[in-house]
Amino acid sequence: MTLTTIDPTPALVVIDLQKGFVPAHADGPTAAAVQQATHLAAAFRRHGLPVVLVTVTGRPPGRTEARRTARADAFPDGWTDLVDELDVQPTDHLITKRRRSAFHDTGLDTLLRDLGVTQVVLAGISTSSGVESTARSASDHGYHVVAVTDAMSDPDAESHRHSVERVFPKLGETATAAQVTDMVEATR
Repeated sequence: MTLTTIDPTPALVVIDLQKGFVPAHADGPTAAAVQQATHLAAAFRRHGLPVVLVTVTGRPPGRTEARRTARADAFPDGWTDLVDELDVQPTDHLITKRRRSAFHDTGLDTLLRDLGVTQVVLAGISTSSGVESTARSASDHGYHVVAVTDAMSDPDAESHRHSVERVFPKLGETATAAQVTDMVEATR
């Protein structure tokens, strides 16, 4: 379903746009996603709406770890830093996650409820992992979910397509960054 409305208090939640995932000179879909997420963040800030920037600093414990060679605490310097393009502001809310979903053991739900948020607008990477997992959790928590399809990217184009075409329409609404921005501008 395409975007029909912006709630009175939406929050932009940007997933994992950090230097460890986004190459310094990203091109193609990743660069476009960063650019669109940046435009969304500017629009939300301009209207005093919450901007939540999420980074991942760990990996889940357990048997899945046995397949990985790097330890969770062995990330290179700067790996978890947000990309410069996001232009982090003092009013932004920073969330650190250690799992795929930005809701799992992070306090994100409490933050959003304290802010009166009823709708989450999602952007970031990877579409089929962090973004989709967060969208599923947001839906489970009762938020209206908007997946901004041109403000997300995935290393696997087929996985991105599957999430956008098959998963997100079951969880909420989809839109482009321009559609969300236009609707935010029109309602403020």
